[in-house]
Amino acid sequence: MKPNKAALLGSETIPKLLVKQAVPASIGILVMSLNILVDTIFVGQWIGPTAIAAINVVLPVSFFIAAIGMSIGIGGSSIISRALGSNNHNKALTVFGNQIALTLLITVSFVAAGLYYVDNLIPSFGGKGAIFAPAKIYYTIVLYGVPFLALCMMGNTVIRAEGKPKFAMYAMLIPSVGNLLLDYLLINVLDYGMEGAAWATTISYGLCVAFIFWFFCSKKSELKPNISHFKLKLPIVKEIGSLGFVTLARQAVVSITYLYLNNLLFNYGGETLVTAYAISARMLMFALFPVFGITQGFLPIAGFNYGAKNYSRVKESVAVGVKSAVFFGFIVFAVLMLFPTTISKLFTTDKAVLELAPDAMRWVFAVTPIAAVQIIGAAYFQAIGKAIPALLLTLTRQGFIFIPLLYILPQFFGELGIWMAFPISDVSATIITAIFLKRELNKLPSTPNQTHGTVL
Repeated sequence: MKPNKAALLGSETIPKLLVKQAVPASIGILVMSLNILVDTIFVGQWIGPTAIAAINVVLPVSFFIAAIGMSIGIGGSSIISRALGSNNHNKALTVFGNQIALTLLITVSFVAAGLYYVDNLIPSFGGKGAIFAPAKIYYTIVLYGVPFLALCMMGNTVIRAEGKPKFAMYAMLIPSVGNLLLDYLLINVLDYGMEGAAWATTISYGLCVAFIFWFFCSKKSELKPNISHFKLKLPIVKEIGSLGFVTLARQAVVSITYLYLNNLLFNYGGETLVTAYAISARMLMFALFPVFGITQGFLPIAGFNYGAKNYSRVKESVAVGVKSAVFFGFIVFAVLMLFPTTISKLFTTDKAVLELAPDAMRWVFAVTPIAAVQIIGAAYFQAIGKAIPALLLTLTRQGFIFIPLLYILPQFFGELGIWMAFPISDVSATIITAIFLKRELNKLPSTPNQTHGTVL
């Protein structure tokens, strides 16, 4: 067998490792986010502003099912990283095989249910009035490709856990570039409208799966499960589920938040206000790409070294990860605070939307720099296999604070109360996460060559 490149996670310097892991992850997330962003611009310019709102309404359903794959991937990859760190290669293979079986079994079942209840789901997520028809078209077609997206998300995290961040980046680049080319062809050239946008997305998922299948069948990968590894084993499934549930619960809460928020915005300002927020939601996925990239790069480093009981490197990885995430979060904050109107004009020329979108963007991104601490902090507990604190910290911002604020604040401040909920929930969740993270790091025993500095 080839030398275990994953072992480098336990030997190279933390800053160098984080660059190796985070840069490809950031590029992949950037291109994927650009794909979503440009896709929205294409839809807004070539189909119309209502189409932007329609896609935003559909996202919670497709994202939730796709998050199943991501949750299985991240939960299993945490185990794989720690298994590789402790030289338990057979366990890593068994976990990977179980990940594939679980992803296919669960997502196909959810897709079937999602198609059956289509007419009930779309209105419940804010797809009312003029939004319903285009949302139904987009939803139905994209849902067919969601199992492929789930496999992409799952496979991508395993590739990264194996210590191959460049190939994980390629897995994200291929569907993103493919989707943009197909968008141009199917929407602008062939004039297929919403059907074209949906098929471009679905086909791009298929391209991603094809690449991931090639990677694990080639000599590039050290993880080559056989048929026996695909047989579900209850202890493995439980371990994947307990850690993966953190990601799944987060996405479930995000979906519930979209449901409630879209309906709330529709009640206050109709399709126009829903579209104004949809622009900010798209920017949220795009603008935070360096923070999410650092988080993805940080996970295997922390997990591997925790499994190897090299706690000084674990602490250093947290310190470097937090500082890097805050730095890039501040850059994102500065750009969005200075140019919200210019950015909004990329999506639409609708004057009513442009009157609302810049202010919405400023509220949504008001405390972006410190929010990076919450993202890294919650991810740390997932990386080291502590499911319960990871779950609670992940749900703190959206579930425990943001949704209640959406219910309370508009009763006193009207539409302004909706926007106030964003920075208040971000600040509160960050403070809580910082306290728990510092307390957990202080529990780790010291190990030789402790080069980390103060984390928080």
